[in-house]
Amino acid sequence: MAAAGFGKQVRHFSTTVIKPVSKLIQPPIQVYGVEGRYATALYSAASKQKNLDQVEKELSRVKSLMKDPKMTTVFMNPHIKRSIKQKTVNDVMTKEKLSTITINFINLLAENGRLSFTPGVISAFGKMMSAHRGEVLCSVTTAQPLDEASLAELKNALNGFLQKGETLQLETKSDPSILGGMIVSIGDKYVDMSTKTKIQKLTKIMRET
Repeated sequence: MAAAGFGKQVRHFSTTVIKPVSKLIQPPIQVYGVEGRYATALYSAASKQKNLDQVEKELSRVKSLMKDPKMTTVFMNPHIKRSIKQKTVNDVMTKEKLSTITINFINLLAENGRLSFTPGVISAFGKMMSAHRGEVLCSVTTAQPLDEASLAELKNALNGFLQKGETLQLETKSDPSILGGMIVSIGDKYVDMSTKTKIQKLTKIMRET
């Protein structure tokens, strides 16, 4: 029952910010979980108002505001009364002169006791906007930072996975614990070619034989 009620509230937000009531506009990619459902509702509402870019910028501002220790406490501390959280965030967002749609959305999170999900919602919305612009997010983890030649070779290889009109948004990270090789996440694809995983698989096979 609680989940059903939650779904109705989110759909209500996305369909009543403008008139007439219309169906939910689906983002170009699906992000799952509570964060994904809220982000989808916001994407739909902002799309109907043709305010996607503005909302994205405003969410970035909200993310910056959350770095303030006092605001972090308001958003993340479950022991603060919901009514206090609602008033605080509404006052701050209004003072920042954010758009009505963004203020209403943050108020919805506060009303539903979901303010702690805000960072995840903002991240999910960002992924949807990247897909909206034709950007393909790719994360590559290696044991050691890549040199320029290796990075250029990697980019050329990854570009081969892109469709016409898509652009690569590459993030590289280093994690010595993987020992060697790399872990690649591009779009909805995930490939673990790390030395650590290879050793784990080999160890498992040897134990089973």
